Amino acid sequence: MSLQQITILGATGSIGSSTLDIIRINPEQYQVFAIAAQQSVEKMRSLCEEFNPVYAVMVNENAAKALRTSLANDCSTQVLCGQDALVSICQDERVDIVMAAIVGAAGLLPTIAAVKANKRVLLANKEALVMSGELFINELRNSSALLMPVDSEHNAIFQSLPSAAQQQIGHCPLEELGVSKLLLTGSGGPFLTRELATLPDVTPAQACAHPNWTMGRKISVDSATMMNKGLEYIEARWLFDTQPNQIEVVIHPQSVIHSMVQYIDGSVIAQLGQPDMRTPIAYAMAYPQRLTSGVAPLDFSQLKDFSFKAPDYQRFPCLKLAIDACYYGQGATTSLNAANEICVEAFLQGEIGFTDIAAINQQVLDQSDLSIASCLESILATDQQARTIAQTIISKGA
Repeated sequence: MSLQQITILGATGSIGSSTLDIIRINPEQYQVFAIAAQQSVEKMRSLCEEFNPVYAVMVNENAAKALRTSLANDCSTQVLCGQDALVSICQDERVDIVMAAIVGAAGLLPTIAAVKANKRVLLANKEALVMSGELFINELRNSSALLMPVDSEHNAIFQSLPSAAQQQIGHCPLEELGVSKLLLTGSGGPFLTRELATLPDVTPAQACAHPNWTMGRKISVDSATMMNKGLEYIEARWLFDTQPNQIEVVIHPQSVIHSMVQYIDGSVIAQLGQPDMRTPIAYAMAYPQRLTSGVAPLDFSQLKDFSFKAPDYQRFPCLKLAIDACYYGQGATTSLNAANEICVEAFLQGEIGFTDIAAINQQVLDQSDLSIASCLESILATDQQARTIAQTIISKGA
């Protein structure tokens, strides 16, 4: 049996690193064809030397030049640069699997390209569905691509659905299959019990210190604001072809139950596991088989009591913004996602405070044209409009 060839978008991030761990454990099944990153030259050099991929793509041109110089004659990997190169390594006929894990809007076009090229697409990039859910799902329906959700919550829902629904991702007849509700669990992040009055004082280091998961800085901040869960809410609406009122967010601080599916007969089926992204990644890579992931099984004798509660929107206004945007439509979700990317980066750079993230996101929605973005060009225009408004608000002093 030939090795499965994998392109990894976002190879130096937490998802990319976990994917590479699984490849290390299963070298007889998988081989790295191409890797891509924004600008982490040293990490990419190390990965090129270890895995010897055919291509390495840097989004940043200066980073690409630095990587070429760093590799010199020590490695046969060809270094490419830019958006067209990202698309190319997803469409290449030699590629079987694409891990779409570039954070932000930069991952949208190559992920759509992978779908059009009929690849197995492991979707860890939220923006593909948050920015362009209807367009993305339409492309999926018109292809023979296999879309596998990698987010632990969506992966858990996928595993808890009937097999008939798994075979129709993006157009699942959930009600016909007896599903009444999708239950997205979230830990509540590091500030679940922190005094509300002290949230304006939160530092980037505190926001990035998640109690259960090890993630990149942007996703960690989104978890602290629970925007991460809001984006997952929007994703679930498109992934599982359901209405917003059929999705519910539940706070589960222990992060052991990763999400649940409620059925019309009163049954609830859940997927449990360690808070380790290698589990959903391995499942997505090997589906419908199972694969050794390196994750230890749960020891139920050592588990503490599980607890659940409804989210507090006063504590997590970003979550409420995302849910409302999901009801409003594509223009709103695209604008909110773009504004949030700008705000989180500004927070990490010390330009705005933690609670300013939600406040500026709200201002951007209030000032944006939220007309339905029906094509890729209009989606990108809506995205850019929101970014410009957010940057203007920040520059004036939020």
